[in-house]
Amino acid sequence: MTYRETFDDGPGGWFGWISNAAGPRRLEMKDSFAVSRSPWWIDYNHAPPGAGYLHPLYMFYTTGLAGEHHREVAGDNRFVAGGFSTNFLDARISVRLKGELDAQGAQLLWLFQATQGGMTSGWLLTGQPVEVTADWSEHTAVLSTDVSQWKCLGARHDRTDYYGELPLATVLGDVNTDILLVLHPLQVAPMGPIDGDPHLLRPEKDYPVWRHRLPEGYVMLDEVKSELA
Repeated sequence: MTYRETFDDGPGGWFGWISNAAGPRRLEMKDSFAVSRSPWWIDYNHAPPGAGYLHPLYMFYTTGLAGEHHREVAGDNRFVAGGFSTNFLDARISVRLKGELDAQGAQLLWLFQATQGGMTSGWLLTGQPVEVTADWSEHTAVLSTDVSQWKCLGARHDRTDYYGELPLATVLGDVNTDILLVLHPLQVAPMGPIDGDPHLLRPEKDYPVWRHRLPEGYVMLDEVKSELA
């Protein structure tokens, strides 16, 4: 089965993220591609002892989890409507994109998440980063179960009741939550002194940060394609 999103008729279920409190962020649609621009939210759900902070740029649900507000922001989810499989074992996933990105040491990475028994587990494809270039370029990743290609996100100290680690093969075998393109890792630096361990607090909610140390720019996403094994 081949899923292909060209954004010719809206976001097709793809969206950005404002924050835990505010939820989905509408992507800018222009000339049949989806634009994500900084500033991006600092996702602190996986702060140390998890894998660290990240910026979610693009994401979509792989099952029918969305409510009415989400559909207003992201449109009809063509992956769910098409009945595509959530088994991504040995799948190939491709993007066509371009942009300008001052990444500050971060990389654009695929993130796959699945939920079982009330636990959500996310795995970053660190071994196959997506390069953002000034001209249109295509990038294809192969989703093997070689754990050396991946990093499990884990959870910050107070989210272990929700996030954790499931085996990589289990997650790829049923990606029943969502798929994202994220920037990771981030240099989250408090602006001024703070009281206590910054990883126990929430950046930009409990304390200000130096934004110039975080990625800036924009990405234009023209096509996403997944070919399932």
